[in-house]
Amino acid sequence: MEIISSVFLNFFQALKQFGIRDIVDILIIAVCIYKLLQAIRETRAVQVFKGIGVVLIAAILADFFKLSAVSWILSTLLQSGVILALILFQPELRKALEGIGRGSVFNKINVETEAQRIIGQLTTALLELSKRKIGALIVIQQRSSLSDIINTGTVINADICTPLILNIFEPNTPLHDGAVIISEDRIVAAGCILPLSDNMTISKELGTRHRAGLGISEHSDSITFIVSEETGVISSAQEGKLIRYLDKKAINDALLKLYGTEEEKKKLASLSFIRRKKNNEDRF
Repeated sequence: MEIISSVFLNFFQALKQFGIRDIVDILIIAVCIYKLLQAIRETRAVQVFKGIGVVLIAAILADFFKLSAVSWILSTLLQSGVILALILFQPELRKALEGIGRGSVFNKINVETEAQRIIGQLTTALLELSKRKIGALIVIQQRSSLSDIINTGTVINADICTPLILNIFEPNTPLHDGAVIISEDRIVAAGCILPLSDNMTISKELGTRHRAGLGISEHSDSITFIVSEETGVISSAQEGKLIRYLDKKAINDALLKLYGTEEEKKKLASLSFIRRKKNNEDRF
């Protein structure tokens, strides 16, 4: 009980001496750790850092329980860990430093460029699939999790690019019948099975692919692009509604809502409002 009281007493004493410099210090460290975790995400470095974390916890416990020999060995390991990390993570560190040199880590322009690249790649892929009359289902995840759907397919975890999408939906390939799931800037999985819509008002000329696209849109806030194998017509499904005969501009507008900058989104919303107002006036 005395130990707990002592810990709390030391904590509150340290808290009294806490100033603005300490807050700034902690924020800088927190941002650096966050950026580091972002940089090593989905790389082999994650597993190594987990190992270092286990060794660090073990060293703290060994020191707490006064295990001298174990504490000395673990402390020695941690002291040489910096040099070991430099050797192990040399490619990742070089890439990160190159990124800082180009300003890509904190540069807003590069983020916008990446969004434009994704929009371009997806638009090109959909138009090419339509031209070649290759059936396709591309689901773009938003806030609702699609982990259950992803588990029904094959994990891809690749950058969004036109050639990959075309290869996935190429007829007679293992994954061409299912749906591709996209989350943010990654193709997460392919060959996924989607729930079918029970909506009885769907036109009979629309097949299983369109029912699947509508089905997932009824169960989540995702947006799905559908390419008809028979006609090559491009459609989109969102919030249980199907929009057919999308052209290049319509696809681009839909993707801008997902990937565009705030300025582009506001501009698009304004143009949409004007178009709706004009259509209503034309009716009367």
